[in-house]
Amino acid sequence: MIEVRNLSKSYGDFRAVDDVSFVCQPGRVTGFLGPNGAGKSTAMRMITGLTRPSSGSATIGGAHYADIPNPATQVGVLLDASAQHGGRTGREVLTIGARAMGLPGSRVDEMLALVGLTPKEAKRRVRNYSLGMRQRLGIAHALLGDPKVLILDEPANGLDPAGIHWMRQLLREYANRGGTVMLSSHLLHEIQIIADDLIVIGHGRIVASGTKDELLRTAGTRVRAHDRAALLQALKSAGLEATEASDAITSPATPEQVGLAAAAAGVPLLELREADGAGLEAMFLQLTADDQRDLISSEGAQA
Repeated sequence: MIEVRNLSKSYGDFRAVDDVSFVCQPGRVTGFLGPNGAGKSTAMRMITGLTRPSSGSATIGGAHYADIPNPATQVGVLLDASAQHGGRTGREVLTIGARAMGLPGSRVDEMLALVGLTPKEAKRRVRNYSLGMRQRLGIAHALLGDPKVLILDEPANGLDPAGIHWMRQLLREYANRGGTVMLSSHLLHEIQIIADDLIVIGHGRIVASGTKDELLRTAGTRVRAHDRAALLQALKSAGLEATEASDAITSPATPEQVGLAAAAAGVPLLELREADGAGLEAMFLQLTADDQRDLISSEGAQA
């Protein structure tokens, strides 16, 4: 189990992580989501002892990472697949890790087979690996000590579709055996498929947390009208948030709130229903709207 309590990190006047609290449970995959710069990586670095918190605490199995004996046998970590020594072979990277953990050499062969790196690939220098191969090697290293907890930052980055499918099955089976998985990724579709629980962070603060089913059930409202601009203005005038989708508008407000706002403005509606089918992407964009740098307003698009 991972327990984070009132965790904060400041760099001068900048608050990268601001009073964050959450729990990642055994037997479950927890998706840790947020836009670039939201504080995800800083939080994960504090959990794994790489960054000292300004305040608060983060424990794994009841202990701080630095206090865990032979921690790699308890916690598997992959925060940056490109941080591996480029001059070593893949086999050498895992062999050094196995020796440091006191593991037999046979464990190296087991992990190479598990992540699909062939004997020929294992003899190549890491500098000559593709990003996807480095990810596989990083996952092998994280699993080397047969840990109870996995903390992975963007592990699917660089993997092809078959590799993503393989990783999804690997993490699902790991959690089903009782392991705790904390997974950060920008591939929202993959998170929606694999995650049991979700934590969404924006501007260094938790903006939503709960089971995936709970959060997606409360994803808000889907609404359509012939006059989309008038509908957007009606929702804005009523103080309701709204996001334009391909053929509709979604809002974190309830259908009743949206319907009353449209009626008050005299905007006829073509569709009004709960956005339970909107999916994780719509929920993510709604919850982190104030933290997005790439959203284009309808006015800006027309300029």
